[in-house]
Amino acid sequence: MTKLITSLTVVAALVLSACSTTSPDVVQRDQAQRMSQVQDATVLSVRSVTVDGSQSGIGGVAGGVTGAIAGSSVGGRRDSQVVGVLGAVAGAVIGNAVERAATKEDALEIILQLRNGERRSVIQAKGNENFNPGDPVILVTTGGKTRVMRAPAVAPAASASNG
Repeated sequence: MTKLITSLTVVAALVLSACSTTSPDVVQRDQAQRMSQVQDATVLSVRSVTVDGSQSGIGGVAGGVTGAIAGSSVGGRRDSQVVGVLGAVAGAVIGNAVERAATKEDALEIILQLRNGERRSVIQAKGNENFNPGDPVILVTTGGKTRVMRAPAVAPAASASNG
């Protein structure tokens, strides 16, 4: 029974950790095939931050159910009811903490200056790109969410010649 409970807890943690991400390298399905606004900017500064984990209640419910099942298998009928309730409460608290820890992300706060002189701050999960002050970047905004990416190299414009 203990192995089953441990397995259920691990599966719940893995499911919760896959639920949400702010990674600039992961594009949500609803962002695909949509026109995005792109702005040129320059990185002014970068610092590491932590995006706090979510508490949607899924972890608490999963932990509560697991705790209730584990507790109800202890002792006789009356004992199992009391321990089942206590197990449900403890499981809910632990499940909530597991969800919060599993969805916490290391991130970057990137301070940027747009070409028009305005400054912006974007917080996004650490991705595959590193940013340093002075780096040219682009801000890609889709559906109210913005991510920072390295600016692509721009080929020089071909001059038109009448030959």
